[in-house]
This record gives sequence, structure tokens and C-alpha cells, in this order.
Amino acid sequence: MPSAESSPAPSTPPASSARAGVVAGEDGLLRPYWASVDPLMREYYDTEWGMPVRDERGLYERLTLEAFQSGLSWATILRKRPGFRAAFDDFDPDVVARYDERDVERLMHDAAIVRNRLKILAAITNARATIALREEGGLVDFVWSFQPAETPRPATMAEVPTTSAESIALSKALKKKGFAFVGPTTMHALMEAVGIVDTHLVDSHRRGSSGVWLPASGSPARGKSRHESAATRDTNGIAT
Repeated sequence: MPSAESSPAPSTPPASSARAGVVAGEDGLLRPYWASVDPLMREYYDTEWGMPVRDERGLYERLTLEAFQSGLSWATILRKRPGFRAAFDDFDPDVVARYDERDVERLMHDAAIVRNRLKILAAITNARATIALREEGGLVDFVWSFQPAETPRPATMAEVPTTSAESIALSKALKKKGFAFVGPTTMHALMEAVGIVDTHLVDSHRRGSSGVWLPASGSPARGKSRHESAATRDTNGIAT
């Protein structure tokens, strides 16, 4: 779920929205408030958010955009997504990994993206780390290995977690592999966005739509994950 401090809605949600469950849209479908107002966010929620991403370029793009989103609204990132794709060579890690200071300056002058030098440098750093990780099976297998044995089953927005034992462990593991801007909260948002966990509200029309999780039980749809649960890993020393 996009972070609370960066609400995607174009207007201020009612004070009770954090405690509320789903709301009915004009089409009669049930969604959380953040996905019910802005047409762009509604389309993203209905077609993309929470669906499995299992290709390297796609996961690198999501990792990069989640980092750029930090402190901003997800709606802002979505509106700039075409600009990001053009500026970062369609998020091809092999190309971005070769960026130099001239590319950094080019990106810093590109109004189509979020011009934050530290985040731009992190995108380049993470492209290089993604390439290095291929020797160990690749970014996709690495990130998906932190899929938990169960997923949350929130009925209201207040019940949706912003971190987990797995996101803390993933954050620490990625940092050890040389990645930047991969804090536990950002990694939890990534895990939600790419289907590793399902935090659709239980009454949402999208609950269970990824095929990864059973909508009723919150258990993996294909049995237990073949990967070690990240909840058993060392999570000490990670800051949100």
C-alpha cells in the first residue's frame, strides 16, 4: 500500500478513512479509499498493484520507483512513470549500470522525473548490484525468497502493516548485497506491489487476484513457499 504520509488521493480523505474498510466506486466495485478517487490510482489498483512481477527488469523498475516514491505520493510517481522509463532506458539494468556523471547531470535536469541526486545515484548503484546478483540466481529469486508463509488479512486500512519481519530481513539482505534506498518500509511497499504479500482488504474485489495467495485463508495458493521464511532470519540493526 502506498505509504500513509504520501496519500495518493487528490483530495484529503475523511478522518475515518484509516479505520474504514472498502468503499464502493461508481462502478459498484469495492476498493480502499486510496484507490477509489483518482482514476490513475484506480486503474493501477485494478490492473497492476499486487500482481506478481517475476522478471528482472520489471522488478528493478519497481525497486527504483519505490525508492523515488519515498516522501512523495505514489500518484506523482505514476504520472511521471513514462518519463522515468524514457530517462532510465526502460529500466534496463545493463544500460543504467553504465551511467556516469554526465548521465547523473542529465537526469538532474530532466523535469519528467523526480530530480533527487541521492535517489538517482541509488538507481545506478542498484542496477550494478542487480547485475552482480545474477551470479547468485538473480534479483527475482532473491527478493521472492522472502515471501512469508502467510499474508495479512486486513479488514480496514488501520490493519494494513507498513513493515514486517520479512521486509526488515529483505532490507538488511539487500543492503549487504550493495543496494541503496531499500529500507524496511520501502521493501514492504515493494512486496505488496509485486504480489509477495497480499494486503488487499478482505472485502476488496481484488483480494486474491494475484493467484499467489488464497483469498480466504491468507496461505500460499500453491502450498508452502519453497524458500526459507525470512521471519527466521536475523533482523537486528535495521532502521525504518
